Amino acid sequence: MNSRIIAALFAAAALPVAAQVTPRVDQRQANQEARIERGVQPGVLTPAEAARLERGQEKVQAKEARAKADGKVTPRERARLAKEQNRQGRKIRRQKHDRQKQAPAG
Repeated sequence: MNSRIIAALFAAAALPVAAQVTPRVDQRQANQEARIERGVQPGVLTPAEAARLERGQEKVQAKEARAKADGKVTPRERARLAKEQNRQGRKIRRQKHDRQKQAPAG
């Protein structure tokens, strides 16, 4: 019984640490989400483009969650996440500057 309590306490204490393992990745994710949102507001991104970019962001978040699952993100995992975020960033830029506009409501 005591070992279960101790194990639960250690697990609870590790959760905040696991959440803080990748603050740069988390901040970059937030920045890219904001970039997508800023593209949607003026109609620079079409709904289909925005949805596609959001799905890409979700994939990066899933990869981050898998990397964090064991409580330690290795340098190799960080590099892979950075590479994936770079790829997503390029996709966002391309879609925002491809001169497609959302049709005005009317």
